[in-house]
Amino acid sequence: MKDPRDIIKRPIITEHSADLMAEKKYTFEVNTKANKTEIKDAVELIFDVKVEKVNTMNLKGKFKRMGRYGGYRPNRKKAVVQLTEDSKELEFFESV
Repeated sequence: MKDPRDIIKRPIITEHSADLMAEKKYTFEVNTKANKTEIKDAVELIFDVKVEKVNTMNLKGKFKRMGRYGGYRPNRKKAVVQLTEDSKELEFFESV
């Protein structure tokens, strides 16, 4: 089994994700090779909560230029995790 901290990279905190927190939905940037089952197990293990549903999005890297040189930013994967109604809130999101 993979280490859960290798699957979940960081939380994504934006205005839209802050609005979703009222519905117990939390957004994370995850490993591009992780599937929904691995993401669910990692969140449950790290935060000691029960996950109801996981939605994932693959985001293609943007083309960026520096003078005459061009290249692409890395591809990313984002996961929106919905907790069950009886689960507690995540601690590091309480100050937002």
